[in-house]
Amino acid sequence: MNLSIHAMFLPHDDPDAAMAFYRDALGFEVRNDVGYEGMRWVTVGPPGQPDTSIVLYPPGGDPGVTEEERRTIAEMMAKGTYASVVLSTTDLDAAFERIEAAGAEVVQEPAKQPYGVRDCAFRDPSGNMIRIQERA
Repeated sequence: MNLSIHAMFLPHDDPDAAMAFYRDALGFEVRNDVGYEGMRWVTVGPPGQPDTSIVLYPPGGDPGVTEEERRTIAEMMAKGTYASVVLSTTDLDAAFERIEAAGAEVVQEPAKQPYGVRDCAFRDPSGNMIRIQERA
């Protein structure tokens, strides 16, 4: 069996702010922007990697989520503990400078971790943790 990651989902509470962050700060392409009943799903991805995407979705859009669960999700998103993604780059310092200059919330400046990687971290406008690791 040969599996690959096609898409992952990160919640948003403001589709325009989320799209601007992923497009302008991270340099991702906007691949799809779908509205339904006042909600929006925005698909973004890195240029040159058409088979890998992040779908920014409204967490309250699933009809199986209760009101209590929606409140819990909103609280966790506000604290930055609901969702995360790890990206990689060959030039961590340049990526950090670009994303910081775009006004993203810095969680951690580039640093060597005890587990061997050098990385940095930001929060997107919805509170999702975005870690970026340097690869050789």
